[in-house]
Amino acid sequence: MISGGNSTLRIGVLGGIGPESTAVFYSKLIEKLQATGLIKSNTDFPQIIINSVPAPELISNNHRAIKHYERGLKELDSFGVDFIVMVCNTVHLFLPRLQRGVKTRILDLREAVYNELKKRKVSRIAVLATENTITQRLYEFNDLMTIRLETADIKALNNAIINFNIGNEKSKQRLTCERLAERCYDEGAQLIVLGCTELAVMLEKCRLPSLNTIDVLVHAIIIEYRNRMNHCMNPQYLNSNRTEARV
Repeated sequence: MISGGNSTLRIGVLGGIGPESTAVFYSKLIEKLQATGLIKSNTDFPQIIINSVPAPELISNNHRAIKHYERGLKELDSFGVDFIVMVCNTVHLFLPRLQRGVKTRILDLREAVYNELKKRKVSRIAVLATENTITQRLYEFNDLMTIRLETADIKALNNAIINFNIGNEKSKQRLTCERLAERCYDEGAQLIVLGCTELAVMLEKCRLPSLNTIDVLVHAIIIEYRNRMNHCMNPQYLNSNRTEARV
């Protein structure tokens, strides 16, 4: 329970896409929650329900694979969580369809990424991501210029993501992605969007200006958490809870 007898925030996490990036996301979330200064005891943490689904990667146009994600979301929906985050970028291409399948609100990562880009006042970006994310332009926006990758580069990214996810020559995969990021920067990108959670893990220590989408997801949750805490500490809210408890 949140301090003061108020309801705990319940967060649903669709993860496992892949598992390592979900673990990094969870670790970062706890660290950022602690940094808010609002965690006074263990009971102040939100309840976090992670559904790590062994779903096929959405590297290419495999629309049948989305059924695994739909099932995972419905399982989280059944827990009565306050909102859901999906620790995967490519799956957000299907957000309207996925949202129709559950009652619980799913946080919109594309919107959160756009807001962060505007905050940083960049005008020219490059996106490193899966083939689906790049070719369907998840992170392309009308008021921002995007440096496009060659087909061979996109294929190289795909291979690096798949192999990193299964633990195959991880240093090699990281080097491939670092070189692509450097090339994009040399071509004029002001910022590299790490538009895949595996890439966000691989290039977390990248020396180039970048936007880590795992960090964006974590930040979105911190905003939700602060809003809940502010709401719960509102005297009107507390008084209404006490009144309801006496009835």
